Amino acid sequence: MLLRHLLLPEILDLVEAGRLNEVRDFLATQPGPEIAELLTALDDKDRVLTFRVLPRQLADEVFSLLELPFQDLLLKNMAQEEVRQVISGLSPDDRTALFEELPARVTKGLLGLLSDQDRKQALTLLSYPEGSVGRLMTDRYLTVDPESTVAQALEHLRLRGTDSETMAMIYIVDAKGHLIDDIRLRKMIIADPATRVADLLDGHYASLHSLQHREEAVQVFRKYDLYALPVVDSDGILLGIVTIDDILDVAEQAATEDFHKLATVSPLQISFKDATLGLLFRKRIGWLIGLVIVNIFTGMGIKMFEDTILAVAALVALMPLLIGSGGNAGAQAATLVVRAIATGEIGSGDWWKLLLREIGVSACIGVAMAGAAFFLGWALGDIRVAIVVALSMVTVVIAGSLMGTVLPMLLNKLKLDPATASVPLITSMADILGVLIYFSIANAVLAFFKLPAT
Repeated sequence: MLLRHLLLPEILDLVEAGRLNEVRDFLATQPGPEIAELLTALDDKDRVLTFRVLPRQLADEVFSLLELPFQDLLLKNMAQEEVRQVISGLSPDDRTALFEELPARVTKGLLGLLSDQDRKQALTLLSYPEGSVGRLMTDRYLTVDPESTVAQALEHLRLRGTDSETMAMIYIVDAKGHLIDDIRLRKMIIADPATRVADLLDGHYASLHSLQHREEAVQVFRKYDLYALPVVDSDGILLGIVTIDDILDVAEQAATEDFHKLATVSPLQISFKDATLGLLFRKRIGWLIGLVIVNIFTGMGIKMFEDTILAVAALVALMPLLIGSGGNAGAQAATLVVRAIATGEIGSGDWWKLLLREIGVSACIGVAMAGAAFFLGWALGDIRVAIVVALSMVTVVIAGSLMGTVLPMLLNKLKLDPATASVPLITSMADILGVLIYFSIANAVLAFFKLPAT
């Protein structure tokens, strides 16, 4: 943030004056994330010029930190050799992330710029299903033979570790490549150099499957609190590792998609700041039209009870209070349940317990709200209206809460995204149910009292 806000004018002056060597010397001393943020603040022309003056290794790091629109812009404005150097310098997982977002024809052209080894590796990763752990893997990890001594293993790590993504965890494989165990580098460093690596192993390790969905990997990382996890195939062969930086990106993307869906917005694939008017229109209009159609049923429900409304006009004044409370209660429940499902806090075995608890919680909330609603109904109408509002408040809050709880769990059971049970959808459905409950109770109370309408 400091580089962008305090030094941006000075850097712009240097770029516009053509003093690019000074820009290079200064940026070479800055951290990659700060430079990436600075580039996003520049206009297209200055962004390309500034990126081109970065030292090679720093340019590779900065490019991997940029979002897709900025990466695409740089690729379009660089010579073929520059493009080859940039994509060759990316780690396998970052390169795969770039390729899977670009159009197929662009990806095909970029693959042609890679060496045979890098191209084969990129095609292998892209062959895994979209959204799978396999596409997040990198082959930049370290393994040691379990029969080697600690001294031999450390010497091996010194020779081979320069290109590794992480050295915090070392992986133990047999002669056929099967993952046997993992061991922290710290444990090897403090061990007796003459000790066999096999004698330090405990046989307990966590791993991911290459075909596993990447959102499931987030839960595994959270459970074991590791910087990296190995990825194996169905035979237990070690294929690569996934590091926490990639998993954080997955978790952020999943949370963003859930927020968008809860607000009935189709997930954006780019940042909100860079979204065009047309894109935002397309992402929002579909759901809004759908909700208009759903809300027609609310009007139809009101029409069904036209005689009741004419008999006790005060009921109309209190209707927004009732149906709004049901929708809000449902929205609260849906938000809590969707998030709990997304984080793995609850599973199918917890549903009945959660349902019973929600009945109790919503009943307490409904009774508390009914107390205030009773006096408001009495003030605007009479004792009949007060009773109708109080009973309706309890029932509507319980019904809305149960709808907000059950619908996400049902969608999850059907292998659908529970976030589809969006807040506006829950609210609209609760509105329909609230109208039916409210006026049905009103009819019953009026009939019970058998008093003339006022």
